[in-house]
Amino acid sequence: MNAVLGILREVLHLFVDDGSLAVALILWSAAAFWLLPALPVNTGWDAVVLLLGYLAILGENLRRSTRRV
Repeated sequence: MNAVLGILREVLHLFVDDGSLAVALILWSAAAFWLLPALPVNTGWDAVVLLLGYLAILGENLRRSTRRV
């Protein structure tokens, strides 16, 4: 049971302790809100672009987190 709690603490630590992840997600959301309607692309692609941005931010955060360990 202690091992499971330790793993859960580590996973939570990846997202909660790193304020840069939260800031990056908020900034990306704001940028997408303002910039995506101005792009000459079909609005059906907005969700895909938003998701790809979120995944890129998460991947960069995980890369930095694993480098620290």
